[in-house]
Amino acid sequence: MEHPENDKAYKGLKVNSGVEAMGVVNPYLSFMRRKRAAVLSVNDYVEGILRGDVTVLSRAVTLVESLLPEHRAIAQEVVERCLPYSGNSVRVGITGVPGAGKSTSIDAFGMHLLSSSNGKLAVLAVDPSSEKSKGSILGDKTRMERLSAHPRAFIRPSASAGSLGGVARKTRETIVLCEAAGYDTVFVETVGVGQSETAVYSMVDFFLLIQIAGAGDELQGIKRGIMEMADGIVINKADGDNIEDARRAAVHYRNALQLFPMPQSGMRPQVLTYSGFFDIGIAEVWNMINSYIENVKASGCFAERRHSQHKYWMYESIEEQLKMRFYNAPGVEDVLSHYEQLLLSGKITSFAAAAKVMEFFDKSRNGNE
Repeated sequence: MEHPENDKAYKGLKVNSGVEAMGVVNPYLSFMRRKRAAVLSVNDYVEGILRGDVTVLSRAVTLVESLLPEHRAIAQEVVERCLPYSGNSVRVGITGVPGAGKSTSIDAFGMHLLSSSNGKLAVLAVDPSSEKSKGSILGDKTRMERLSAHPRAFIRPSASAGSLGGVARKTRETIVLCEAAGYDTVFVETVGVGQSETAVYSMVDFFLLIQIAGAGDELQGIKRGIMEMADGIVINKADGDNIEDARRAAVHYRNALQLFPMPQSGMRPQVLTYSGFFDIGIAEVWNMINSYIENVKASGCFAERRHSQHKYWMYESIEEQLKMRFYNAPGVEDVLSHYEQLLLSGKITSFAAAAKVMEFFDKSRNGNE
């Protein structure tokens, strides 16, 4: 490239050539890219999952979470092939208000579990997505330092992507894949107290509610519905000067639980205190979960709850597919845009606009049959 500044008219000025671009810093980078780009067949996915290959499992979960139709078709076949090898784990849902220490507690619970058995643990940590950018930090691994480095632990943070209350849309299918890969305990962490708890409750065997003391009226900050869903309540950060506050909070919750009807399992939720950061009371919390699972298995409630969950997710899947068919139907996007403009100009009500769009959809569907 010529530089006019080097002309004789500009004495004392000179523009030198720039530094040449450096080559690839890592000589293996191009090889790694080619390796990652390799396309796996359904058999490759299933065989890799069944032998416990974490890389293949991660790729399969990514496939399950994909919104591309071609990925969904492959993912569905992989899940169905893995289904006979699933169902043998204990699924624990973990929720609580933001700041309650869910991720730190999961790290402590997980390390206790893995150190006391030869099992494998999968942690499905759902991270909240931004409503504006749909982006997500996915920082749960940074708060699970010990589990992240453990060879028998698999941590999968997934963006909620605007699905029900922050629960990743395909978490249930991911559980099937993890169980087929040999993970006999699955933790599902939710983003916080809200709608997501209903969805998580309908995919786990034990629903653990984590609370903290000293944040005002403990019973005011939580909804009755979540209290009724909880199979156990634990008060975190029961250490140092906060021990007495945690014990008082536990008494408040025990008293409140006495006012609720007896759960279907026949076991009233226990309320315990512990410290996830200092690993105090972790064994007691896990013993509570184990005792509950043993009792509901013996009474038949465990199997009954699993059957109810299967039915729940069948109807959820039907609703999801109907919604996708509606929005992907030919002409619906244009009709929606038309009635949206009429709505914004005040020429039609929201309910009338919806009725008109559905009328168009029904006619187009009948015409294609």
